[in-house]
Amino acid sequence: MHSSNLLSRLSGPRVDVSQLQGPQFLAESHVDFPRIRSAFAIALHMHQPLIPAGPGDLAQADLIGHLDWMFAHPEGQDNHNAGAFLRCYERTAGFVTDLVDAGFEPRVMLDYSGCLLFALEQGGHGHVLDALVQATTSPQTRRCIEWLGTPWGHAVAPSTPPKDYRLHVDAWRSHFASLFGADALARVTGFSPAEMALPNHPDVAYEFVRTLRDTGFRWVLVQEHTVESPDGNSVLRPAVHLPHRLVVRNAHGDQASIIALIKTQGSDTKLVGQMQPYYEARGLSRLQLAGKSIPPIVSQVADGENGGVMMNEFPDAFLKATREASGSETAPMNVGEYLEHLEALGLTEQDFPEVQPILQHRIWQRMAPGDGPERLQTVLDALRGEDPRFHVEGGSWTNDRSWIKGYEGVLGPIQEASARFSERIRTADDPRYRQALLLLLASQTSCYRYWGEGRWTDYGRELCRRLLEIAG
Repeated sequence: MHSSNLLSRLSGPRVDVSQLQGPQFLAESHVDFPRIRSAFAIALHMHQPLIPAGPGDLAQADLIGHLDWMFAHPEGQDNHNAGAFLRCYERTAGFVTDLVDAGFEPRVMLDYSGCLLFALEQGGHGHVLDALVQATTSPQTRRCIEWLGTPWGHAVAPSTPPKDYRLHVDAWRSHFASLFGADALARVTGFSPAEMALPNHPDVAYEFVRTLRDTGFRWVLVQEHTVESPDGNSVLRPAVHLPHRLVVRNAHGDQASIIALIKTQGSDTKLVGQMQPYYEARGLSRLQLAGKSIPPIVSQVADGENGGVMMNEFPDAFLKATREASGSETAPMNVGEYLEHLEALGLTEQDFPEVQPILQHRIWQRMAPGDGPERLQTVLDALRGEDPRFHVEGGSWTNDRSWIKGYEGVLGPIQEASARFSERIRTADDPRYRQALLLLLASQTSCYRYWGEGRWTDYGRELCRRLLEIAG
C-alpha cells in the first residue's frame, strides 16, 4: 500500500506561480546572445512505468516501479542494467556541477515522468532526487538545468481522453512542485509529450494545446514529421531550426496556439548520445526573423538511460562538447533561456512562422473551423475512403507507429476505467480519489500499448480492473 505522502504529491493544492512569471533564465544566462551564430539544446527523457509486480499473483501484487522489479529479478533480460539506469537518473546533476565548478557553461533539459519520480521515492532512491533538487535549485547551477513538463503517467496525447490528459499534466506539476518547490516550477515553461506524440485530430489537438496553455506552459517540443506548414508542406531547412507557432483549430471554430520547437530526424539515441545537435549547430549561421537577426537552435531529445550509447558514450561526448562550446559562437542553451533572449529583442509568439499538426491541411481544404463536429466527421470519413494512409491517430517519434491500431485489448479497459472514474469519483474530496487517480494515470502509460499483447497489456488491464473495483 502506498503512503499517503506519496499519493498526496499527485493532487496537492494548485501551485500559484503567477507572481513568479516573467523571465526566469535571462538574468543568469551568461550567454553573449548578440555574438553567437547558433545554439543547441538537448533534453534527456527518463521514464519507468509502475507495474503490479510485487510479491503475490497479478491480482494481489503491489504496484512498484519497473526499475525495482529489475533489481529484484537480475536474471531477466537486460535487468542487469538496473544499477546503470539508476546512475543515469542521478548523474546529470554531477556533470553539471563539475562543469560549472570548472568554469564551463553546461546546459541540459530534463524530462522525468511522474511514474519515475514516484518510483524513485517509493523504492528508497531518495539520493537521486536529492542530487537533482540540489542542482536544480542551487544559485550556482540552476541556470544550467531546465525541467520539461510531461504527462505524469507517460500517456500518449492522441489516444488519451483529453480530460484525463489534463489530469496527467496537473498531477505532474503538483508532484514536481512538492519535490522541487514553487520557484523551480515557475521555471518549467516547456513541455515534452510522451513518445513525441502530437494529436492531429482537430478537436483532440485543440484540447491538447489548450491544456498546456491553461496550465502555464509557453512552448512544446514536437517531432519534425508530426507538423506541417499551413499549405500542407514540410518545414524546410534552415527554418526548421527557428521557433514556430503551433496553431490548432477545432470543429467549433475555437483556436489555440503555443510556441513549438521542432526536433529533427527520428528516434535515435545517437543524436543526443554523440551530441549531434552541437555538431550540426556549428555549421549554421544567424537567420532573419521579423526583421531581427537571430541564431538558429538545434533541439534534440532522447532516452537518457536506455541503450549502450546513452549509458556509455554520452558522458564523455557531453563533457567534451560542453567544454568546446562554452563561450564559443555555438552556445549550449536551454530552450526557455533562448526564448527569453528572443523576447528581450522584442520578438513575440506572433512573429514565429506557423505550423499545424500533420494532415490538417487536407481537412481544412474541405471545411472551415466552425462548421461543426458532424461536418468534420463527414470529411474524415471521406478522406479515409479516398486514401487508406490518411488518419487522425496523431504523429509520434516514428511515422509508422500507431497508438490505436492493435491495442484494442487494452484500450477498451482504459476507456471503461476512465469513464467510471469520471462518473463515480468526481472530486478530490472523495476518500477514494487519490488511490483511484494513481491507478488511472498509471494504467495509461504507453508501455502497456507499445508491446501489443502479453505481460505488459496484462499489467495495464489489471490496473484498470483495480480502478473499476474502487469506483464500484
